[in-house]
Amino acid sequence: MKVLVIGSGGREHAIVRAISRSKKVSKIYCAPGNAGISELAEIVDIKVMEFDKLAAFAKDNDIDLTVVGPDDPLVGGIVDVFEEKGLRVFGPRKNAAILEGSKAFSKDLMKKYNIPTAAYETFDDPDKALEYLKTADMPIVLKADGLALGKGVLICNNLKEAEDGVKEIMLDKKFGSAGNKLVIEEFMTGREVSVLSFVDGKTVKTMSSAQDHKRAKDNDEGLNTGGMGNFSPSPFYTKEVEEFCEEKIFKPTVEAMAKEGREFKGVIFFGLMLTPKGPKVLEYNARFGDPEAQVVLTRLKSDIIDIFEACIDGTLDKTPVEFGDDAAVCVILASDGYPLEYKKGFEIKGLEAFKGKEDYFCFHAGSKFNEEGKIVTNGGRVLGVTATASTLKEARKKAYEATEWVTFENKYMRTDIGKAIDEA
Repeated sequence: MKVLVIGSGGREHAIVRAISRSKKVSKIYCAPGNAGISELAEIVDIKVMEFDKLAAFAKDNDIDLTVVGPDDPLVGGIVDVFEEKGLRVFGPRKNAAILEGSKAFSKDLMKKYNIPTAAYETFDDPDKALEYLKTADMPIVLKADGLALGKGVLICNNLKEAEDGVKEIMLDKKFGSAGNKLVIEEFMTGREVSVLSFVDGKTVKTMSSAQDHKRAKDNDEGLNTGGMGNFSPSPFYTKEVEEFCEEKIFKPTVEAMAKEGREFKGVIFFGLMLTPKGPKVLEYNARFGDPEAQVVLTRLKSDIIDIFEACIDGTLDKTPVEFGDDAAVCVILASDGYPLEYKKGFEIKGLEAFKGKEDYFCFHAGSKFNEEGKIVTNGGRVLGVTATASTLKEARKKAYEATEWVTFENKYMRTDIGKAIDEA
């Protein structure tokens, strides 16, 4: 079969790699892809929001299955467009992708169906938001309602920071229209854990747990980013925690969406906080996380094509979703200055060191070929250097060793990815 993957980041590279391992697949295309993905798939020069062009390409090239990676096209309704044209596509429809597209919607859903989450208030008037802050406990969390590339969340330690945050989001429009509405949420303490899950509308099958590092700098300092590294599985996601989440969070969320007439088929990313009072939902995403996909899909043993098709057909209950007993760690190599201003266009050297090494992977997030045919940096997050091993500590050691194989000007990384493993 022929498969089209939509997207151009490290997540899509991980998805393409997982698809390439299926014996059912004869050809992979990726739009718009990147330099690393080009080793496994034919690159198609169509942007992710050009729905009609993408659908026409799928029609003209007899694509059997399209897999949508990023949030923007899902929230924008790409799945609806493909389905209307009779094309087979993996991902939630627009009315289900709102689970990620609107934080206000997802918070209201959790409140209505008693799914544990932080207390919150929603505002579309900045003056009312500022007035509310005068009575709120600090620290507090501000969340732009819409999509903001994983950066629309501000943790404010005092009233001044919170007031400045409201102005940034709602008045200065730092995150564009995503800040037209604002969710103000209580600050939760505990460990964050990410649990991705396959969903077919009624059945939920979770993937192996992972733990992200959102902040730009070591010791969880600096600005929020799309993710600076990850490890899987999380030693803090115990059997007891898993059972609680299955009963109180995962199944109730899918059932709630169905009751609301928003049947969800695809991947739900459950961002959890393991608080002293038990697990609570921090956020939902309507797709694979990045860099969660790099560590989780690397450990997937089952054929991902079988799983994608089962989610579409509603037969996930009969389809195995199995992961290896190994562990994986991903360290992001970024452009210094990310997530703010940074330079790009620098040649990436040393990529050939990964060839032929089974336990090491270099997922491209922001790379392209320049006019001379050299691979150069093309984004804030450039590469996801990933390693697997029998233990998390060994995987972490190997991943950091592998980061030294690759060089480019203004290369930056956190040095403490997976440090929590030592505390487990």
